[in-house]
Amino acid sequence: MKTADPELMRAINRFHIMDVIRRHGPIARVEIAERTELSPTAVSAITGALIEDGLIVPHHVGGVRESARGRPRVMLDLNPDAAFVVGVKLAPSEITVATTNFRADVLHSLSLPVRVDRQPVSVIADLVEDGIRRCVADAGLEVARIGGICVGLPGVVEPASGRVRQSPIFREADVAFAAALEERLAVPVSIDSDVNLITLAEHWFGQARDLEDFLVISIEASLGLGIMHRGELFRGAGGLGPDLGDFLVRAPASGGLCRLGDIASEGAILADVLALVRGTEHEAAFQFGRGMERVLTLAAAGDRRVLAVLAAAGEALGFAIANLIALFAPPKIILAGAALESDGLLLAPLREAVAALVPSSYRDVGDIVVHHWGSNMWARGAAAMTLRDLYGTPRT
Repeated sequence: MKTADPELMRAINRFHIMDVIRRHGPIARVEIAERTELSPTAVSAITGALIEDGLIVPHHVGGVRESARGRPRVMLDLNPDAAFVVGVKLAPSEITVATTNFRADVLHSLSLPVRVDRQPVSVIADLVEDGIRRCVADAGLEVARIGGICVGLPGVVEPASGRVRQSPIFREADVAFAAALEERLAVPVSIDSDVNLITLAEHWFGQARDLEDFLVISIEASLGLGIMHRGELFRGAGGLGPDLGDFLVRAPASGGLCRLGDIASEGAILADVLALVRGTEHEAAFQFGRGMERVLTLAAAGDRRVLAVLAAAGEALGFAIANLIALFAPPKIILAGAALESDGLLLAPLREAVAALVPSSYRDVGDIVVHHWGSNMWARGAAAMTLRDLYGTPRT
């Protein structure tokens, strides 16, 4: 029988110890051993090496005694100054940048309102570079001190190669965006789908901190699906994740098959409503990146045509979510996106469709919740993705 690779096992144990310290620190070694189910000897050896590497720091707690000999209890925590990283979120009308420390505390963030999707790739890369340099400087740091950068954007992203296969952000396909930024900044750059970043952010900071299995659906320029399974993001070949927008559903009008993204994404909702208001005073809002605000205003005012668009999107999403519940049986499904700010106008038909379509044996399984994240938190999720690599995420 072949035994496990000892180097891999050490890397896995090191990562889990770091993750426990991140999630529960300051924490004592004995509690780390309990949470990781590692021996006290193994925990002492690994945490000792982490202290020597400057990744964690000990705190001696006065007045709390470990034994009759009266030694002060030692609590371990991440060293916030061990490394600094940058997270970037690209949206069609905004670039958000956040500089964080090793604990993912945001030191400085900024948002640049710009119609990104109208620019060529080289210009977008220049804008991101400028945003990163400014954000890092405003945090009181130099770019040379940044340990890594992660960029998140909607679409089909291949993290293993740093390429964007397709995105509403870029006019071109198969864009080597990570390499373009590395050339400009001389810092390691990774790239991922924005839904994976918000999924990790939910796991680190949000409503899923105590869950190892859950789903996240982002309703933005495209429809994203993040899958957290046993505390790890699900990835396919090349690091690819599933594209919820490519799910096939029945078109509301014709009853024929169509892509879910053509009905229920923010881009589809905006396109449908723009077609209804073209030539009116509402059209200008769509030209300046404020289309969703106008959609929600019209819906709140009772515009039946806009309400029908939101209802169709919600029903189609409910159809897809019912299938996801039957497939994964997730304890929680987290929805995120500006379209959900509509006081239930999209969410109500979504829930109705789920209730009608989920098999009876699964109806008490998945809790559907809405989490209203700002762009800064998406960028913080990008920083968390980089920190996972700095922690030494084991790759099998």
